[in-house]
Amino acid sequence: MDTPSWLDDDQQRAWRAYLRMQARLSAELNRRLQAASGLSLADYDVLVHLTDAPDGRLRPYELQRALEWEQSRLSHHLSRMQRRGLVERQECADDGRGAFIVLTATGRQAITDAAPGHVQAVRDLFFDALDPDQVDVLRHLADRVLARL
Repeated sequence: MDTPSWLDDDQQRAWRAYLRMQARLSAELNRRLQAASGLSLADYDVLVHLTDAPDGRLRPYELQRALEWEQSRLSHHLSRMQRRGLVERQECADDGRGAFIVLTATGRQAITDAAPGHVQAVRDLFFDALDPDQVDVLRHLADRVLARL
């Protein structure tokens, strides 16, 4: 077996800082979003993808791919959102076995109401700490890592 190529001290500090930042940022954004709107970050992510889709509907596999979630997580989460009236399942006329996940009027109103506060929280917690050059570097770094994935 090959010897692992361990992270050097700078890499390890950077990696751990990134993990702490990501965890704390997600937790704080989730806390603020839930307090202000009753939506979780997961709810918000689903609703964003549906609002971006033509007619506010996607096939479950499209939503799964876009969110990069496991099928069981998506299924359980959509069931909870459906019980709250945020989304509904509609049969696909072209494919008797298939269905669409459809944004409801309640779901559209929920994200419309939540979006301004959520965007402000993202700005307050993240972007206001960065200058424009750092935002460019961040985008470049994210694009490079995403290209490897």
